[in-house]
Amino acid sequence: MGKEIIIRGGDKVVDIALLEDSKLMEFISSSNEINYAVGDIYLAKIQKVRPSLNAVFVELGYEHAAFLHYNDLGPQFLSLHTTLKNIIAGKPVPPFEELQLLPDINKSGSVSDILQVGDYILVQVAKEPISTKGPKLCSEISLAGRNIILLPFSNKISISQKIESNDERNRLRKITKDLIPKNYGAIVRTAANGCEVSVIEEEIRSLVSKWENILKAIKIGRDKTPYLVQREVDRVSSLLRDVYSPSYTDIIVENKELFEEVREYISLIAPEQINTIRLYSAGPPIFEQYGIERQIKSSFGKTVPVKSGAYLIIEKTEALHVIDVNSGNRANADRNQESNAIEVNIASALEIARQIRLRDLGGIVIVDFIDMKENDNKIKLFETMKEAMAEDRAKHNILPLSKFGLMQITRQRVRPEQKINTNEKCPTCNGTGIVTPSINVVQEIENELEYIRKNTGNKKVTIKTHPYIAAYIKKGLFSIEFKWKRKYGFNTHVVASHENTFLEYKFETDNNEPILL
Repeated sequence: MGKEIIIRGGDKVVDIALLEDSKLMEFISSSNEINYAVGDIYLAKIQKVRPSLNAVFVELGYEHAAFLHYNDLGPQFLSLHTTLKNIIAGKPVPPFEELQLLPDINKSGSVSDILQVGDYILVQVAKEPISTKGPKLCSEISLAGRNIILLPFSNKISISQKIESNDERNRLRKITKDLIPKNYGAIVRTAANGCEVSVIEEEIRSLVSKWENILKAIKIGRDKTPYLVQREVDRVSSLLRDVYSPSYTDIIVENKELFEEVREYISLIAPEQINTIRLYSAGPPIFEQYGIERQIKSSFGKTVPVKSGAYLIIEKTEALHVIDVNSGNRANADRNQESNAIEVNIASALEIARQIRLRDLGGIVIVDFIDMKENDNKIKLFETMKEAMAEDRAKHNILPLSKFGLMQITRQRVRPEQKINTNEKCPTCNGTGIVTPSINVVQEIENELEYIRKNTGNKKVTIKTHPYIAAYIKKGLFSIEFKWKRKYGFNTHVVASHENTFLEYKFETDNNEPILL
């Protein structure tokens, strides 16, 4: 099946799902009504100076003031601040490439020596508002393109560490150094690997033009602070810029307007991939057609099943996320405890890496794995987690298992955690009760069937479940029940039972004896 990007969009919300072999790996939901997106640039004023925090609070019109620490001013803040003052005062400012840059600020300096309440300041959103915190800002302005990140008031050129070839790194460094104007630095992104000179040249030219337009816009905004000087590119293009790579074989878009936006963006950054974009025109909603809705329901609850039959419990506290690995009742009696533990832990590590990306968990994540005795198994689990997290674009750090069997993970957080309420109203109690997603119960039953096939000698299994669930499983000529019979190779019979609660199910042998799991 390969890798696919599925895009669902309306007037207010755009949802992007990244699939690998039909499995949901990332889910990004972005509202067009959300302000203060990462990358937005504002002209604002200092609201408060806090020497004890070595930081200032900036008024951006949000319910909580935005936060700017001294370390996030950037080495060349004095050059930026002086240029800003001259523009606002109406003084003549030479072309940007002719500016004389001032010395870097003192790394251990104090914010109160540089900024005062009421000062104008040019800031960029580094983190969106999270919980009770306002946006986090920086004044080291960067303009991101597909291949290049342009850094005004800099003279440094950095190459993405993910470009491993020394020859390619040297080639990109030389190209960028030759093309970039004076008073600009750059970060060459991973996507630039193998890029032609003309592509990089055009992108640098475009980003330089954008910066020059920002300087012009400052004059307009000086009487309108806080003033949005430069909005990040439209939400879809911004998200695609970060997630897209030529490895995606299909981009399927539900909305005609979004389809045109995506085509326009891909034609600029990867014209050879334009034929991978398709407008979805089938009958069912696009997320149902590709099984995404079901995967969202099963992936965003407190309890998450793991393919091996184990399950995860994911809890959020004020300071961190905690993930508990449980083997359930799937321990194989023919194997020792250590073998069972490493099997469940490996399967859980793969699912945890997916969950971290899927939910966009940030900050500190503590994972409580099943205890293991052998050091080789602990090393194997650590390497498995590192490999599983390698595809994660967010900066992260993973520590080996502690002596208590805990694994600590830190991960960059720039946006609020992806939260989806998967609970449903119970249809059997007049809508007054709440149940876990009913769609998950079918997957749970299938997991149990797989276990029965592997670990028992039963040739016939009767499943007693609530009439609503039974009707769903038996619906159609090629029903779920029919598929189970073919897949597991024994006679599976689903029976409606009014004695069962809505999500309750039981297994019996052909002699009507219960199968205990």
